[in-house]
Amino acid sequence: MPRPVVLGNGEILVCEDSALNIRDFYFPYVGLFNHLSGHKIRMGVWCDGRFSWLDSGEWSITLDYLPDTLVTECTAVHSGMNLSLKVNDCVSHRENIFLRRVRVRNLSDFPREVRLFFSHNFHIAETDIGDTAFYNPFLQAVIHYKRDNWFLATGTSRYDGIYQYACGVKGFGGAEGTWRDCEDGELSGRPIEQGSVDSSISFRLLLPPGEEEDLHYWIVAGHDYQQVRALHGHVVERGFDEIIRDTANYWARWSEKGAELVQTLPESVAQLFRRSLLIMRTQIDDRGAVIAANDTDIMTTARAHYSYMWPRDGAIVAYALDTIGYPDTTRRFFEFCARVLPKDRPVLMHKYSADGSVGASWHPWVIGGQHEIPFQEDSTASVLWALWHHYQCYHDLEFIASLYENLILPTAHFMATYRDPQTRLPLPSYDLWEERRGIHTYTCASVYAALRSAARFAHLFGDVEEHEMFRTAAQEVREGILNTLYNEGTGCFARMITPDMQGNYSRDTTVDSSVLGVLRYGVLDADAPQMQCCVRYVREKLWVNTPIGGLARYENDYYHRKSFEVPGNPWIICTLWLAEYEIEKASDPADLQQAMRLIEWATQRALHTGVLPEQVDPHTGEPLSVAPLTWSHAEYVYVVMAYLRRLREMME
Repeated sequence: MPRPVVLGNGEILVCEDSALNIRDFYFPYVGLFNHLSGHKIRMGVWCDGRFSWLDSGEWSITLDYLPDTLVTECTAVHSGMNLSLKVNDCVSHRENIFLRRVRVRNLSDFPREVRLFFSHNFHIAETDIGDTAFYNPFLQAVIHYKRDNWFLATGTSRYDGIYQYACGVKGFGGAEGTWRDCEDGELSGRPIEQGSVDSSISFRLLLPPGEEEDLHYWIVAGHDYQQVRALHGHVVERGFDEIIRDTANYWARWSEKGAELVQTLPESVAQLFRRSLLIMRTQIDDRGAVIAANDTDIMTTARAHYSYMWPRDGAIVAYALDTIGYPDTTRRFFEFCARVLPKDRPVLMHKYSADGSVGASWHPWVIGGQHEIPFQEDSTASVLWALWHHYQCYHDLEFIASLYENLILPTAHFMATYRDPQTRLPLPSYDLWEERRGIHTYTCASVYAALRSAARFAHLFGDVEEHEMFRTAAQEVREGILNTLYNEGTGCFARMITPDMQGNYSRDTTVDSSVLGVLRYGVLDADAPQMQCCVRYVREKLWVNTPIGGLARYENDYYHRKSFEVPGNPWIICTLWLAEYEIEKASDPADLQQAMRLIEWATQRALHTGVLPEQVDPHTGEPLSVAPLTWSHAEYVYVVMAYLRRLREMME
């Protein structure tokens, strides 16, 4: 199930499903640790002897955000219970506090008592072993803790604080958990439990006919009891509604840069552009990691997830944000890359956790009896490509100087020398899809762009020898791409070539959308004959010929495959690569119409809340894999900005 609502502040990330269940609660890093791991903090309602969870299927629920903010505006209506709820959720932009305001309306013509229940199924530090849940009578709150992760949950209505509470064992010894306790409208009052535990709390509202009342509910996160007590006190003293107003105002101001840029575009495109900026920001940790996705429902297909930083994804996010003007956010990303870069072999690893530790991987260190450290060279290359763009945007020489010796030079030297002596192309590494080891067109194009960027940096700092070394290497890589990887017969670039022990090369001619990277990374211009032939061939082979449309990743793509009648599922990023080509080849404003149609295709694939998935079902358009995918939002912003740039160039 996608996560249609994401809220965060750079230390906390909260992801909700379509029934307003909190399914992922990350702290103290975005992406690490997930203290729910797909389990639920859920909300239920009791009235007139009847109980209903919001995920029961009995509620009509609509999800949305307040415009240009990270504050939600959702509704839930239960016609059988004659109740409606208006829900505003946010994570404070300043403090590690999640807030939920529930406005309950009595739709009947007689007075009623309504009880709201919240059940907390924490798995602190991603396991349910050794947790404690207890009721704190001094703060009128339940607290869950383990080691240095503490969570306090409480709330207030107009009448009082918590009405009833219960702490209990879950999923062990036949106990389901206190959430079952909620369903008769009464809680046991058990004050503490340890081990695999959950807790539930309730609040009581007295509603006249047709009237409404607000309930304020919040969760604070800290590293010890003193921190959560202080944050709880902050909510009480500052005021719940004031924190929500401040947070809404902050994000509206933060996203103003993007709003000003897209005023002339179709409203649906402009709206998704602004929402994409905010969604991307929720997935970025304040210490620099750009997390790929945080939808843990993907763990139903494998005991793994996307809550890591792939340097490539981060570089594209940084490029997009720099184009608009968010230097503080992107500097932290580049500094993160410099911190985690191995000193003995200066190339970035497969992926990283938000704290900088190396992430889980499936790439072997032994291949055919040969030992090697596996990596994806395009990840390192794309960071240098994005860093040069960063410098072009801000000319912040002192910042670049701080990275020159510990990021730019070592990675550039590696890429300049880690090359095949025969083709002058980069030696084998894994592709951007993380599936195949070889010499890939996309990787080679990114290395070309990285070496050109490194040469420019070297020139900037007066390093004549390095400038010439990197410039020459870049030119040799470009020549190798055109001479070795381009297939005159098909008019398209090979996905990859693979060397054998005898020095021969096998060619993989599977049509792969990633070969369009030769345009982005500057190997070819859009009007080059090879580029035009390549795009025609890719479109012919990979366009999904269903009413949904879109471009597949590559021929016979197996990942989340839904149909053998199409080459693969449509991917947001791949379809937007086509839009990028249409933008770059356009010679007048009318030529941009095809690009806008592709941008609007991506716009239509978003959930109502503006969340973009990785890919969609080729027949229904339903989201597949994870949602939101940070890369999808970055590509959307990147391509819209390219569209505006090209239009501006035509008008000048």
